Amino acid sequence: MIRFLGTRIAYSLLALFGLVLGVFFLAYLGGSPARLYLPENASQELINTYNHQHGFDRPLLEQLGDFLLRVVHLDFGMSLRGTRTATETILHAFPDTLIIAAIAMVVALVLGIGLGALAAYKPFSIADRLISAVGLIGISLPNFWLGLLGVLVLAVNMRWLPTSGQSGFLSWILPVFTLSVGAIGVIAQVARGAVVEALGSGYVQNARARGYSSWRLMVHHALRNAMLPVVSITGDRVAHMFNGTVIICAVFAWPGVGQIMVESVTDRNFPVLQAGVFFIGLAVIAVNLIADLLYAVIDPRIRIS
Repeated sequence: MIRFLGTRIAYSLLALFGLVLGVFFLAYLGGSPARLYLPENASQELINTYNHQHGFDRPLLEQLGDFLLRVVHLDFGMSLRGTRTATETILHAFPDTLIIAAIAMVVALVLGIGLGALAAYKPFSIADRLISAVGLIGISLPNFWLGLLGVLVLAVNMRWLPTSGQSGFLSWILPVFTLSVGAIGVIAQVARGAVVEALGSGYVQNARARGYSSWRLMVHHALRNAMLPVVSITGDRVAHMFNGTVIICAVFAWPGVGQIMVESVTDRNFPVLQAGVFFIGLAVIAVNLIADLLYAVIDPRIRIS
């Protein structure tokens, strides 16, 4: 287990280093970083002055070394809007992002596993075909289109739910639904396939011959062993959840990292954008590491191999 844990941590650190390099080179996608920070009509003299003041005229390796040192201290500089640092700006909004992503993930797991198990209970039945079709539709629908459609139908036309903001329980329904629909479809498909395979395995057939009820076979045997691929896909879906929060914040004016990152792009507030990309990437890496460890805990064969 220690060796497995060490290997996964090493891979995570390697991914984190790649993330830091990506965040650093974001500033050079448009050529000179000053072109991103300064207005479009800035004079060449102002650009040269800005590059010299912030060290952008130094050799690239020196800039990279200085950036890595600052990242170790979680220092991305001051926000160009307000008096907070970029790190403080992102961390202040991060709890709202984590909460809505966690709630959407829980909803997706409960509904996805439940629907997948229901579809697998009688393969190729009407319920199975209906759940599979709905799941595929949910996977195919873009988040932003689904969110706008929900606002138009449920908020504007029917006036059942708020259009935006975070004003109470009802204001959570549309964002959580929009964020979790795709994950529900994916998890339902994966759970359905895993449960069907588990129900056809030898140990389940043996338990059925010994008189076990269908409910016990499903819950205590098939569904438990079918959790391995579900846990594996969960880490991937969490990454999509964090990406989806940017859309959720834009569509529903939801307070969170996504809204701040959208505003930072508009305002050319690049320190905040760098900090946002770093912390979201760090959260995704941490979730995938936890998923790998859970996978090893559930199936000891993973640790041995």
